[in-house]
Amino acid sequence: MNRRPWFEWVSLGARLVLGGVMLVAGALKVTDPETAAQAVRAYELLPASLAAPVGWGLPFLEIAIGLLLIVGFGVRAAAAAAGVFMVVFIAAVASAWARGLAIDCGCFGGGGQVAPGQTRYLQEILRDVGLLLLAAWLWLNPTSKYAVEPEPQGVTAS
Repeated sequence: MNRRPWFEWVSLGARLVLGGVMLVAGALKVTDPETAAQAVRAYELLPASLAAPVGWGLPFLEIAIGLLLIVGFGVRAAAAAAGVFMVVFIAAVASAWARGLAIDCGCFGGGGQVAPGQTRYLQEILRDVGLLLLAAWLWLNPTSKYAVEPEPQGVTAS
């Protein structure tokens, strides 16, 4: 399948932005796993027995997905995983908003209760929708410039 030459540049940009966000989000949380677990508990969506393992494991998954995207290895799978994360994050934030919780999303560390006027639900959802669109682009167009993974067979750049 022939693609427009600029597709590979757009995919490079999408890889670096989405991968960078995932990497930074994970790195900021991985050093403080108790606070990450507290952020998960604040959503009141999971049983208490699952909040800590999710809070502790999530940053490592974010880092792994971010690194895969940045180096360009397993782009389609990493984009799909990032897209699933974004859908879950959007649903969780929307749920907290709809239920009247006043929490910080914990997306880049921190998390937990905040004053009602301190929430930024709309901005968080819009940011994650944008990241979901990048993930969708990469799932559809995984071949990009400077990726370590070779071009898939049957796909030729034009």
